[in-house]
Amino acid sequence: MARTWFITGTSRGFGREWAEAALDRGDRVAATARDVSTLDDLAGKYGEQILPLALDVTDRAAGQAALARAFDHFGRLDVIVNNAGYGQFGMIEEISEQEARAQFETNVFGALWITQAALPYLRESGGGNIIQVSSIGGISAFANIGIYNASKWALEGFSQSLAQEVASFGIKVTLVEPGGFGTDWGGSSAKHATKLPVYDGVRVSAAEARKGRVANPGDPVATRSAILKVVDAENPPLRIFFGTAPMGIATADYESRLAEWRQWQDVSAEAQGPA
Repeated sequence: MARTWFITGTSRGFGREWAEAALDRGDRVAATARDVSTLDDLAGKYGEQILPLALDVTDRAAGQAALARAFDHFGRLDVIVNNAGYGQFGMIEEISEQEARAQFETNVFGALWITQAALPYLRESGGGNIIQVSSIGGISAFANIGIYNASKWALEGFSQSLAQEVASFGIKVTLVEPGGFGTDWGGSSAKHATKLPVYDGVRVSAAEARKGRVANPGDPVATRSAILKVVDAENPPLRIFFGTAPMGIATADYESRLAEWRQWQDVSAEAQGPA
C-alpha cells in the first residue's frame, strides 16, 4: 500500500531527494517549503501524488494547519520527516541573542511543533515513522558552529525520549545523522555571525578541520535508497549515520569521553558522599 509522507524543507537538499524517492515509487507526499513555487516542478511531474504546502516551521499554528490539510487531503499520514533547518556559523562569543534564538526556533522548536502536531494522526493511522534530520554535529561538536551543534543536541535529546514514549503506539523514531554532503548546507542557506578579530586564528583552524571532515562529501541522491530502507524496516534504528565519515568521528569522540570519565571516576565517587 502506498504510504503518505509529510516532509518539511523540500525545496532542496535531503528534503527534495527524499520527496522524489517516495514519489518515484508511488507514495504520496505532502511537501512543504517556505516558498511553495520551488515545488512547481514536482507538482507538474507527479500530479495528485504531491500536495505542495507553504510553511514556515517556526509558526506552530501554521504547522498544525498544514498537517491537518495533508491528513484531510490524503486520508492518512505514515512518515513525518523533520528536515527543515539551517547552519549558523560563528564562535559562541560572536553569536547574538537573535541568532541563537532563530537557530533554535527552526532546528529545535520547528521540529518539536511538527512532531507534536503529527502524533495524533500517526496514532490514528496505526503507527508510522518520524524521521528527525540531525547531524554528526548532533553527537559531536566543532568550533565555529557551536550554536548549531547545541540545536542538534537538543533535537537528539527530545527525540530519544520521544522514541520511548510512542513505541507502544507502533510509532518509530529515527535520527538521521549525516556527515558532509554535497548540499547547500554550508553555502547560501547558511548564516554567519559578525566576526570578532580575536578569533581569527581559531577560525582558520576550524576551517581546516571542517575541510578535513567534508573532504569526500556524500552524494545526496544516494540517500534516496538509504532513507527508503530506514522507513521500510520492521525495526528501524533510533540513530543512523548517513555517509562514511561520521563513524570515525563518533568513535574517537566517545572513546575520548569514556577515557576522561574513567580517569576522573574517583572524584565522581567522592561527589556521591558516604555510602
